[in-house]
Amino acid sequence: MKRKHFFHEEDSHPVQLTSADIILRQQLEYSISRYFYEGCDRDIQDLLSNCRWYVTTDISTLTLVIECPDQVTNWRVLQKLVTMGALLQQIVSSAKIRVCPPKNQGMPFEMRVDELSVYRNLA
Repeated sequence: MKRKHFFHEEDSHPVQLTSADIILRQQLEYSISRYFYEGCDRDIQDLLSNCRWYVTTDISTLTLVIECPDQVTNWRVLQKLVTMGALLQQIVSSAKIRVCPPKNQGMPFEMRVDELSVYRNLA
């Protein structure tokens, strides 16, 4: 049986990213980071300034990664997760937030922004 292909080979995703692809992705991540940070209130901006944080994209999902320097900061970030998730969801509908505690002090916590309603009930 002969298979029909609905797209041409040249229409498929390239196997290797070009330098232009990488630069465009970096610019997108930077712009989303800036837009997110500027949308945060002063408390969250101060909290983020105590952490290493960045936006990264993989195949299909944008992820806000927040690396916390200590357990107190980690707890404060987790308390603001719903607020940060709501803001991120306004920017990108399919995203997640990963909160990383200090090394050797627990596992990262990850939440998709489309799960916000579950966490709102707990907050």
